[in-house]
Amino acid sequence: MQGSTLLANAAYTTGHQTASSNWRTKLIFMTIDSTITALRPIVDAQRDQIFADLQAITSFNSVHSVPELAADHSGAAQWVKTAFENVGLSVTAYQEESGSPVFIGTKPAVGDAPTILLYCHYDVVPAGDPEKWLSDPFTLTERDGRWYARGAADCKGNLVMHLAALRAVTELGGTDLGIKVLIEGSEEQGGAELSALIQQSPELFDADVILIADSGNVAVGEPTLTTTLRGGAQIDIQVDTLETPVHSGSFGGAAPDATAALIRLIDSFRDESGRTIIDGVDCTGRWEGASYDPETFRSDAGILDGVSIMGDATDNPADMVWARPAISVTGFSSTPVAEAVNAVPATASARLNLRVPPGMDAADVAEKVIAHALAHAPWNVKVSAKAHDINDPFSGAIDGPAVGVFAECLKGAYGNKELTIVGSGGSIPLCSELMEVAPQAELTLFGVEDPKATIHSPNESVDPLEIRDIAITEAAFLLNYGK
Repeated sequence: MQGSTLLANAAYTTGHQTASSNWRTKLIFMTIDSTITALRPIVDAQRDQIFADLQAITSFNSVHSVPELAADHSGAAQWVKTAFENVGLSVTAYQEESGSPVFIGTKPAVGDAPTILLYCHYDVVPAGDPEKWLSDPFTLTERDGRWYARGAADCKGNLVMHLAALRAVTELGGTDLGIKVLIEGSEEQGGAELSALIQQSPELFDADVILIADSGNVAVGEPTLTTTLRGGAQIDIQVDTLETPVHSGSFGGAAPDATAALIRLIDSFRDESGRTIIDGVDCTGRWEGASYDPETFRSDAGILDGVSIMGDATDNPADMVWARPAISVTGFSSTPVAEAVNAVPATASARLNLRVPPGMDAADVAEKVIAHALAHAPWNVKVSAKAHDINDPFSGAIDGPAVGVFAECLKGAYGNKELTIVGSGGSIPLCSELMEVAPQAELTLFGVEDPKATIHSPNESVDPLEIRDIAITEAAFLLNYGK
């Protein structure tokens, strides 16, 4: 855990410290504190509006690229455009022909004031089996102090947070900063439309500071900045052994079973303790920031009683999820149990989800995963493998002036608690893409999520106090940075 005092020093001290620079630092932070004091009742008074906004946007089942949900996706897009126009931004839609418009809402800078880019997305992952939800996934429902709906945290909760912050900024007289709010509609499916727009029109994304609201705190009430993201790839593997399935009574035992071969191949990516191993890749990295308490990790991940966390006593979960490559089997195809017949399978396939930490090249590691699979295929079975959706990891600095101010605002919004600095096992390729076209910008990740949000799972939820406090953070930054 790294204290915000260090962040403050890094943010405001360059070269030799002087009495005047120290005085100015204290004055700026006093201004942040007083701004937060002014903002808190304003954002508190928005609680009903925030609920209404989240209720409206989560009512749309806005999964991208599902034809039967096109009307929901389009409805969510129109709601987003109107909502950000209503808080005073000029909103332009891009990539409309794709069916997944990208919106950029803007307010020009006054004079030479810096420009801040705020990000979120309005698409969601499928809700899954409705029987596993305690309430309708598209009807925002309050239960035990949390608000439940698909997208309540990822990422529509962050979307309404931006709206609350911008309304609060306006109520306190506005800001000279230039503002660009970037909202996309296909992030959960790879964000191809936004990626294409970045390549076609990089000038649209010119900014001095980039605030990515698609993450969250390690626990409710614990202010957190995310500094690293793993990159990764999808790797599809197919094993073939026979021209066609053959009778297991006549040939089983000697005829090579494609499903058994694939299971054995996949097992070669784990050691005895469950750690990921890949030939030619260092899988022993250590996380240098805050550790991840194993019991907290067990609870956050929902690990069943008696089931072991991967690794042994020498490994911390932070090492495993933030500092090392990982392979998860996210899909497996053979004969479904309901369709099983007494035949030796001729073919089987799997999808491996690869994650790689900063410092590694995702494409290179993906190639080594494929080489590993070919080398460990048993019984000379035929193996084909292909990598796709490759994206590189990201690492962001916390010692720039903008991130320093943001960190102080975040700390202040949470009652001056110390900050927690963490990595993320997830991937947001957009971070690297934006830094390529705006290399001068500072970028940080934060948001309204917490482990209890169970994003991408049934009963996704958000704590409304997290929306409130992150909105206060963002508004305080917009009112103070650049002064």
